[in-house]
Parts: sequence; C-alpha cells; structure tokens
Amino acid sequence: MIKKSRYSETQIVKILKEVEAGRLVKEVCREYSISDATYYNWKTQCVSFQAEIIFSNCIAG
Repeated sequence: MIKKSRYSETQIVKILKEVEAGRLVKEVCREYSISDATYYNWKTQCVSFQAEIIFSNCIAG
C-alpha cells in the first residue's frame, strides 16, 4: 500500500519552485521538515510527469 503524502501536490510544486528560485535545497528541506532524498524524488517525479505531458501533446498535436 502506498503511503499518503502529508503534502499536497500544490505544496510540493511550491517547494520545488522555491529551490528553482535560488534557495538552497538544504534550507528548503529543513524548513519543510523533509529529507534531501524526498526533495529529489519529488523533483524526479515532476520532471517525468512534465515529459509525459509534452510527449502526449506532440502525439495529439
């Protein structure tokens, strides 16, 4: 069974964008009480999801 995240998708995107805006990963992770590994897992999932959307738009397009 998959464990439900205590963060919503909106919150995860906000956290990822804070690092994109220039904050350090360690700072953001400490603020939100998440591990570096969790941050990088979320980032990987987000990139995979974006690639999937782009690919499906190219096929449909």
